[in-house]
Amino acid sequence: MAVKRKTYRYRDGDIIDVEEYHDGRYGAPGEKREKKTKPTAEQMRRINAQNKTKRARQRMLLYIKDGDYFATWTYAREKRPPDMKAALKDFQNAMKHVRREYRKKGKELFWFRNIERGTKGAWHIHLVINDIGDTAGILTDAWTKGSVYISRIRNNPKVYDEDFTKLASYMTKDEHTVHEKKDGTAGKPRIREANYNISRNMPLPEPKPDKLLRWKKEAKPKKGYYIAHIYEGRNPVTGHRYRKYTMIRLESRGKEKNNGSRTKKKKETHAKHPPGQRGQEVLPLHDGRGLQH
Repeated sequence: MAVKRKTYRYRDGDIIDVEEYHDGRYGAPGEKREKKTKPTAEQMRRINAQNKTKRARQRMLLYIKDGDYFATWTYAREKRPPDMKAALKDFQNAMKHVRREYRKKGKELFWFRNIERGTKGAWHIHLVINDIGDTAGILTDAWTKGSVYISRIRNNPKVYDEDFTKLASYMTKDEHTVHEKKDGTAGKPRIREANYNISRNMPLPEPKPDKLLRWKKEAKPKKGYYIAHIYEGRNPVTGHRYRKYTMIRLESRGKEKNNGSRTKKKKETHAKHPPGQRGQEVLPLHDGRGLQH
């Protein structure tokens, strides 16, 4: 039976994502190949949401540093837009100023944004953007509809962890996103509607594919790495297992890539996500053709 693996490398190999799965062309263990099962609308919505967050994180790791900015443009009550179309126009008008300033300095602009309307009617725009030295001032001057809140990504515990998992999840949340209560139950959505988008100059390279001789009982990190996150599940169609995990280079934790605070941040992350930490994921990985692996 074919076992496949895809490997994604970021930041000169400091962060490595691995996806391992059985070939979806085969049936469950000991059984004949089964017909593909068409996923439900809810399953597809969840799969698409997972893929959106996955691609956002991949692009952030390639084009954004932890010293870049996480910003929020808020609206004064009297300047709130009547609908999403108007909010998109406000964003586009503000970004005209930002693009102009970046061009003046000969710098390339990378951005991620999510326009959100809360359940109580308030609007705001979250923005992740690369810093060119005076980006904070540029963002402040560009927005005339309300307040501007800006922080370095690494200095904002709400959105920062070492491999941008939290940041990508925060930036791609929508009206279906719910937060877990203290008792473990799901809370109510806090967003009535959302609109996520990115700049178009951030292509994703293809992963390195290969085949494994057999399915390993557990994932083991490469020498010099630790496993920060791991998710394992079973394909409901074929009955086969799949897993995906993130490895982070141990020695990279001591590098002074941005400033002296980075080492401390990395140590805190290591303590929070020790080697071998496991999680649960309901849906299998998806390759665009249905529930494949």
